[in-house]
Amino acid sequence: MRTSLTLMLASALMMTSGLASAATDRSPDAQIARATAGRIAGTPVDCIFLRDIRSSKIISRTAIIYEANNGTVYVNRPPAGASQLRDGDVLVTDTHSSRLCSIDTVRLYSTSARMQTGAVGLGPFIPYTKPARNPGH
Repeated sequence: MRTSLTLMLASALMMTSGLASAATDRSPDAQIARATAGRIAGTPVDCIFLRDIRSSKIISRTAIIYEANNGTVYVNRPPAGASQLRDGDVLVTDTHSSRLCSIDTVRLYSTSARMQTGAVGLGPFIPYTKPARNPGH
């Protein structure tokens, strides 16, 4: 009886630790870590060229990740409105130049409600690049 109770408790602990691990894997920090894995953070920049952006991804309530054509990943943690960021929303950028800058505002639209759900004021873009390969090794 005592052995089966111990086994049940051990099983329950393993299941809850697995659920906690799964929840952690979906955390904003874990999502950003996956997007920047194997890359080195560079000096933050104020602007990136729109023509260089291949894709963007919202990390709920935390950040926007922009992937550039050259493989650089830029992480932007908006200082204003980040709490309005939601997975599945669409970013609408209205710029008056060829660059997206830290002074720009990005509107958020819900695809399900088909209406604007908020706006964020962008911050600096932190570039993450893959380390240079050493051809001699």
